[in-house]
Amino acid sequence: MIAESWKRSVASGVDAGQHGSRKISSEEDVNRRRQLSAQLREAAFQAFGRLAPHLKNANTILILADELGVIIDAIGDPAVMESGQDIHLEIGGVWSEGTIGTNGIGTALKTGQPTYVHAAEHFVEGVQAWTCAGVPIRDPIDQSVIGVVDLSGPPQIFREHNLALVMAAAREIEIALAEQQRRDRTLLLEAFLMSDHGRASDSVILLDKTGRIQFRRGLDDMLFSRPDKLAVGRKLLPEVEDVAGLDLGKILPPELKPRGLERLNFEGTYRGAALFLNSDPVRQTARQQPRRIKPRSGVAESEVVIVGTAPKMLDAIELAERAAAANVTVLIQGETGVGKELFARLVHSRVPGKDAPYVTVNCAAIARDLIGSDLFGYVEGAFTGAARGGRPGKFELADGGVLCLDEIGDMPIEMQPYLLRALEQRAVYRIGDSKRRPVDVRLVAMTNRDLRNEITNGKFRRDLFYRIGVVTIEVPPLRERGEDLLLLIEHFCHLFARETDRPPLQFTEEAIAHLRNYRWPGNVRELRNVVQRLFVLTTDSLVTGEDLPPEIRDDFSDRRAEDDSITNILSGNSGDLESIEACAIRRALVAEKGNLTRVAAVLGISRPTLYRKLKQYHIERR
Repeated sequence: MIAESWKRSVASGVDAGQHGSRKISSEEDVNRRRQLSAQLREAAFQAFGRLAPHLKNANTILILADELGVIIDAIGDPAVMESGQDIHLEIGGVWSEGTIGTNGIGTALKTGQPTYVHAAEHFVEGVQAWTCAGVPIRDPIDQSVIGVVDLSGPPQIFREHNLALVMAAAREIEIALAEQQRRDRTLLLEAFLMSDHGRASDSVILLDKTGRIQFRRGLDDMLFSRPDKLAVGRKLLPEVEDVAGLDLGKILPPELKPRGLERLNFEGTYRGAALFLNSDPVRQTARQQPRRIKPRSGVAESEVVIVGTAPKMLDAIELAERAAAANVTVLIQGETGVGKELFARLVHSRVPGKDAPYVTVNCAAIARDLIGSDLFGYVEGAFTGAARGGRPGKFELADGGVLCLDEIGDMPIEMQPYLLRALEQRAVYRIGDSKRRPVDVRLVAMTNRDLRNEITNGKFRRDLFYRIGVVTIEVPPLRERGEDLLLLIEHFCHLFARETDRPPLQFTEEAIAHLRNYRWPGNVRELRNVVQRLFVLTTDSLVTGEDLPPEIRDDFSDRRAEDDSITNILSGNSGDLESIEACAIRRALVAEKGNLTRVAAVLGISRPTLYRKLKQYHIERR
């Protein structure tokens, strides 16, 4: 890395004999650079504040630089900070590789990798009395490098393990950025929903204060020549609060047909803007067609067909395709049976290369003491029973393709740091071996659990959650997909008709009514099994209500009985206090659509108390 950096420094014409770097001379320009990185500085505030007391007499300084290598914050030993002014290692100093050659800040920015530069490894002679360790900070949305954390000081006090401290600080800043962006996105969505057009417009793009896309609805990427320009996280408009003064025709892609741009305020603060688009009959027709994903060679078509026209489903598909194009880790969340693996297959279908592998691991189906060897492999003699010659792990087998970790919420907490390290370093170490093995793997994680609750309960690491959840896809349950139910029945009927060499089934109105009223706790998988069962058990092609499984026929009457029971309790016909409490929780869950934060607020109890009550009364969140 150092040698390659020196070659770049020579090619850039950097003067190796200069005394130090240059500094932005205008105080106004320095403040402008700091203001442009206000979110980065805010995210770094707590990490820097926590480390500040330990650096006062440590003969080092901790530096925050922006994406151009300009120092925007610095803390540490006052004597070292004063000494750093001689070479402009201070706020306003420019430490890009093209300006000052090989150094911790500039080389980390250039390579996107943690960088340790010791003494004479610096290209410029005037800074060879220093040693620095720089780690890039990545944007949680698109993984672009937006800054660097650097620890600098005299060579005699530095060791390579100082890089670990800086890496920890960088990760803490990235986690704070992710929380910050989630909060800002929530406020932007609330501002949009509170506006006059929050529910009326079909095609809209929500932009944050910096002009980046945070949410989109009613857009089909297939209709744009450069759909990546409209991906969540991409900058579409300049950072400006006076949205009325923008000439949209000159800024936006020609395929977009803007109807208007509305400034969004919430709680008296500017949150961003909503870009409304004219409805296009072609676009609307495209959204109404079921989406069928083209499979890779060697993959059965039935494994990757995603059927549906529900808005939530189409939005999930669009997000999965954009995530695949961006080559980022993906977290797929949804109830059991909703078809999460289809989305993993969708990501795999977009991986370049004809023979890109697709490797799956069910974290819940492997013994706790075997999951490490299964993921990372092992060498001969690593443990009793290890195979002769060792064995590669799933990471190595998935090199160049997709590794799908199903039920990641069941991964043992003690294994999670090793998974995090493999993702961070893009390399694995087999058990019993110190050899680093680079891997190029796209990770897709799947779970039917609420990982935030798992974090609260100490069963899942927060840093791993943010690492795997760069893009989170929520696959909606079948009961929220409306007419998709009929499309899926038709799809499965044709599928099993081909397999059994029978004509497709036809359903009476009574049967359709029962199917519509059923709650489908097993989602699409349960529906598929029901249709397959009908092909096996029925001799006639016409399906009546009596042909359906008993749980589907009886579900509607059971729900009416439950509603009557609830009415009796609330009207005072039951003196059972626990029944009243359980009923209130169920009603709140329905009213708030399963959002536990809002349910707790409505009921006036804390979230931990709500979790305890749910367990006590055996109430399912859905």
